[in-house]
Amino acid sequence: MQHEQTIEFGQQALMTTLTLIAPILIVAILVGLLVGVIQAMTQVQDQTISYIPKLICILVALCYSLPWMLERLSSFTGTVFQSIPNIVAGG
Repeated sequence: MQHEQTIEFGQQALMTTLTLIAPILIVAILVGLLVGVIQAMTQVQDQTISYIPKLICILVALCYSLPWMLERLSSFTGTVFQSIPNIVAGG
């Protein structure tokens, strides 16, 4: 029984991690793509230009999504801590 619970917690942890990083990752990809298209259109091929817009957009997305991220993470952590006695007891 403990193996199944451990695997289930691992799956939940992985899904929680993917859910938490998805908004930030999507913003970074979209901004990088947009900056890349603009660089290709203007023929400016400096690699450092994309860092500032990405950083600003990631920080803005992080500010907007941080309350939701903290709620999801604290909910998952609470679930894990509540389940520890059941895992230790073997049932």
